[in-house]
Amino acid sequence: MSDIARRFPENPLLMPKDLKASSTELQIISLLNPGVFVFENKTWLLVRVAESIAQKEGVIFFPVINALGKVEIIEIPLNDPDLVANDPRVIKYKGLDYLTTLSHLRLLCSDDGRKFYEPEHDALLMGSGILEQFGIEDCRVSKLEDTYYLTYTAVSENGVGVGLRTTKNWKSFENKGMIFPPHNKDCAIFEELVNGKFYALHRPSSPEIGGNFIWLSESPDGIHWGNHKCIIKTRQGLWDSARVGAGAAPIKTDKGWLEIYHGANAEHQYCLGAFLMDLEDPSKVLARTLEPIMLPQENYELSGFFGYVVFTNGHVVNGDKLTIYYGAADEFVCGADFSINEILSYLEV
Repeated sequence: MSDIARRFPENPLLMPKDLKASSTELQIISLLNPGVFVFENKTWLLVRVAESIAQKEGVIFFPVINALGKVEIIEIPLNDPDLVANDPRVIKYKGLDYLTTLSHLRLLCSDDGRKFYEPEHDALLMGSGILEQFGIEDCRVSKLEDTYYLTYTAVSENGVGVGLRTTKNWKSFENKGMIFPPHNKDCAIFEELVNGKFYALHRPSSPEIGGNFIWLSESPDGIHWGNHKCIIKTRQGLWDSARVGAGAAPIKTDKGWLEIYHGANAEHQYCLGAFLMDLEDPSKVLARTLEPIMLPQENYELSGFFGYVVFTNGHVVNGDKLTIYYGAADEFVCGADFSINEILSYLEV
């Protein structure tokens, strides 16, 4: 396998101990998969902060957002016969799924793209309403004209869907609701209209028939989506055999729309690859990398809350340089540089 990432020597850039929890009753378990954008000459991360409560022997605790919008702690004895708790990320109880952590989004900024700090103003985006009672996760940020579109995973007992909020100033936000219902995630909106239409990549989940594939959708307004087409599937026997999902907004090149995506195998090992879409008709996939362009190899990528993971949904483009910010081992935020032309050279028809 190949790995063409030039990792930052400062990695990890952010660790759980670097931030304060959102309340005194919670503790930060991990930092994950930031959305990325440039605003007021600074690089900004919209980091997923996963929190929980300190565990006690014989009992498992996990937080949810109740109907009043407040954090509520659920307590279940470990010896309860209706409890299945063999995954560090998900709990099954009485036939229902719960997350072991509650996630929100936290804004941090940097003058150099390496050292990040929290701004003075309120920088938390929390889940809101019944469809986000288990938190909001893995935000992608796309800018079209003067508006930023935030697509994120909204989690509740009703399932996993895609929520949308918009902003022009990063102080006030409009909540547009759920734009892709369960089960769906990994939504990245193109940062340019194509033939007068919005386009987005998204990932419906199908555990029975079909699979976890990348789809393309179009919209007249960025809110109402249709004409869905499946464009990228998993590949048996390769590094992306179990699931695939979009990263950040596709990058416009003279060769086509370049998308960095994640893939995982049956052992839940996550790597990054790339594919290329036609500029005028993004439903036409022109080429794809056979091998990953980045795979877990550093200690901070191999060991953490959930090891052997590199996962991105945010980047900054500066000429040929692509700076990817990524989640490592579901616990740390890291950075790496790539050459766009080098990635293009790895694509195969």
